[in-house]
Amino acid sequence: MKKLPIGIQTFSKIIEGELAYVDKTPIALQLIENGEFYFLSRPRRFGKSLFLDTLKEIFEGNKALFKGLYIYDRWDWNVKYPVLRVSLGSGVHKSIDELEENLHWILKRPQRELGIECSGNLKAKQCFEQLLVSAYQKYGQKVVVLIDEYDKPILDNITDSEVARAMRDTMKDFYGVIKDNDAYIRFVFITGVSKFSKMNLFSGLNNLEDITLDKNFSTICGYTHHDLLTVFKEHLKGADMEKVREWYNGYNYLGEKVYNPFDILLFIKKNFTYRNYWWDTGNPSFLIDMLKTGEYFIPELEHFVANEEILNTFDVDRIELVALLWQTGYLTIEEQLPSPFAIKYKLTTPNKEVQTSLNSLFISYLTQQTTQKLKFQDKLYSILAEADLEGLQEVLFSLFASIPYTNFTNNQLAEYEGYYASVVYAYLSSLGLHIIPEDISNLDRMDLSILLDGKVFILEFKLSEKASGRALEQIKEKRYYEKFMDQDEVYLIGIEFSREKRNIIGYEWERIK
Repeated sequence: MKKLPIGIQTFSKIIEGELAYVDKTPIALQLIENGEFYFLSRPRRFGKSLFLDTLKEIFEGNKALFKGLYIYDRWDWNVKYPVLRVSLGSGVHKSIDELEENLHWILKRPQRELGIECSGNLKAKQCFEQLLVSAYQKYGQKVVVLIDEYDKPILDNITDSEVARAMRDTMKDFYGVIKDNDAYIRFVFITGVSKFSKMNLFSGLNNLEDITLDKNFSTICGYTHHDLLTVFKEHLKGADMEKVREWYNGYNYLGEKVYNPFDILLFIKKNFTYRNYWWDTGNPSFLIDMLKTGEYFIPELEHFVANEEILNTFDVDRIELVALLWQTGYLTIEEQLPSPFAIKYKLTTPNKEVQTSLNSLFISYLTQQTTQKLKFQDKLYSILAEADLEGLQEVLFSLFASIPYTNFTNNQLAEYEGYYASVVYAYLSSLGLHIIPEDISNLDRMDLSILLDGKVFILEFKLSEKASGRALEQIKEKRYYEKFMDQDEVYLIGIEFSREKRNIIGYEWERIK
């Protein structure tokens, strides 16, 4: 059984070490033969760097590495191209001076590999241009340019718009070298986590083809379920493959859904232990910073309907939280919706790992609860599993009573009905339950419905100053329960909150038989 390529982004190391490898050369060949300038956005730890390294070995003509792979007898290995690879993944850039210094350091590597030295006292963009022209002249072939994590200097400062804007402008100047020297270029592939506006970052590169949502390249990074059943068949022997799919599959780029490779490799290494491997490697603190800038209704974020403009429009001067959540992998496309005016996409969390982790983060933001969070999560799950509706009232009351007073004095959260619905939703969704916010019936929209082991819980929330019974009354009036009459048990729950008391003042429930 082959060893696992955990943390390895070098193609030659995987092949020479006889490690498990999913053949991505069919996609690489298709790209090379059908275009020249490409852009790809994918979340972190998704295999972007490994794919770029694979392209590098192809263009450099290292045929021996590809024996047994799709491209081996389909590519002219006699033609070798100079490759200029730039990766901005290392270091944290907090100023333009730091960025300029790091760019010079990054360009040292291609200088060594190409046997070309930049003249002294050049700016980074000038060195980049000199490398391009000199490589073309020295090797007599057009140059291949591979840029990895192109957006990191900007994302490092995404919550400081002034610094981020300066980073963007500097990188725009740097990438402008590609536009000005396309006569010397054979192929360009640019990758990153986010998708910044082409107009503001790649101005002039009109021939840059964005394949982020091209179904022909939906599996360019990541593993398919078929890959798990073939390449990793022996590694996953005995694993519950449907549970693995539920936990880690689900990233959708309009083709076959994929797994994050990092999750699968660690899941195997850790003896099939279900944990939040990918989530734990990141630092989504920027989400909290962005949530503080607006009044977001949490259930809406996870089931947002977005058009292409929202998903594609991202810049430091206009940051759409939904676009950022999608581009960074916290949301994915659930389905493409028909529209007479524009393509629309319904978004959702990709899998159980992200659903539970993201909503746990939302809980921290909404309630400032840390140590108590796990206690309430455990209680809520057991209470719903047992359909203990009286116990549910007690836990929810205790939950809201434990939210620090300062959480309300520092903002106007308690003034909105959506806040209370968001807290309940975030807690329940963090349990990995099947939850439908603002579920549609034939008469209206219900606030929340939960499906668990043949039981359905329909919740309606109201904000008022005294209990009126209106929440439960609305569920019955609108007959929200009728769509669930094929389920074993259906429970209707009306909950009323008070702005002044910041807690439940009315709670009624009823079981429909």
